[in-house]
Amino acid sequence: MIVVGLTGSIGMGKSTTAGLFAEQGIAVNDADIVVHELYREEAVEPIGRLFPDAVTTGVVDRSVLAENLAKNPAKFKELEAIVHPLVRKREERFLAEQRGAGADMVVLDIPLLFETAGADRVDVIVVVSCDADIQRRRVLERPGMTPEKFEMILSRQLPDAEKRRHADFVIDTGHGIEAARQQVLEVVAEIRAGKGRKSDA
Repeated sequence: MIVVGLTGSIGMGKSTTAGLFAEQGIAVNDADIVVHELYREEAVEPIGRLFPDAVTTGVVDRSVLAENLAKNPAKFKELEAIVHPLVRKREERFLAEQRGAGADMVVLDIPLLFETAGADRVDVIVVVSCDADIQRRRVLERPGMTPEKFEMILSRQLPDAEKRRHADFVIDTGHGIEAARQQVLEVVAEIRAGKGRKSDA
């Protein structure tokens, strides 16, 4: 089974691209969705100990958590020490289920693939990218987003140029959904043909 690592900085169109892989019948494990689930389940208790005011009615309030982290960025490491192992556990379960189902290819949608040494866990790396001005416009259109928050998020991510340099394939989402869909079709065909493979996992 080929494990594809899909990543890209905020606003690059990664979630949309993950959906385009899913259109091809390829199972996708979305780390962001997993985190949302964990914030209602296993991660609630340990995060509540770290940020007591971030847990309300038994779930982690992401906006309160973000406010806490903005005031005290040093606590990112402690939060990651809670969340990352739980995300990895869900990821391993997903991979085992897909192997059991006989899947020939799966996608791990991991926003911080490079930043969390995730590249070692995948066979092929696909980076989603676009021009910086398009990225900025997309992100600042999001509810509650500010230029300061955008800059803080970017500061925790490997620069786009670096991600592209380490990619086996780059999908440019700056030219519309149909162009991105065509690129995904081509990338899937090339991966199945054995191009960009790092190992035979």
